[in-house]
Amino acid sequence: MEAQLGTQFEQTILPHLDAAYSLARYLVRDEHDAEDLVQDAYLRALRYFDSFRGGDERAWLLTIVRRTCYSWLRRQRDRAPATEFDETEHGSAPGADPEVRAVEAGLRDVLSRAIDALPIEFREVVVLRDVQDLSYKEIAGILGIPMGTVMSRLARARRRLQAMLPVEDFGRV
Repeated sequence: MEAQLGTQFEQTILPHLDAAYSLARYLVRDEHDAEDLVQDAYLRALRYFDSFRGGDERAWLLTIVRRTCYSWLRRQRDRAPATEFDETEHGSAPGADPEVRAVEAGLRDVLSRAIDALPIEFREVVVLRDVQDLSYKEIAGILGIPMGTVMSRLARARRRLQAMLPVEDFGRV
């Protein structure tokens, strides 16, 4: 029974590792801490997987990741962000023009820094909606807030991002 549960966990939860890391990275603002927290969250998910009753496994996992990150953040309130986010693995297609890749990398860096600058309640809705492509309903479930609050936070976060980003640069790519 335990081996079957482990296989089922691998098939349903492990495919969401990138989404879990992305959320953790944006919440804690440190790639190494994010890796550790995702590992902790996966261990918790495995421990409680037998209580998972179906539904959206990605949303279930991201809820665990979010709670793990928030618990860690509460313990680390005095700690400042240590490193920049490196998205080289999410870069352009291998055959793309080097100049285009350089521009895209620069834009990703600007966008990543702008998202990092958002307050955490805005940062998490942007990551869940625009990076993870979750629905408003899924985000509301993960965050434990009404769907209207999700939409409101997302709208305010996007307005802040627009004010921070050099929009004219995005039109050239």
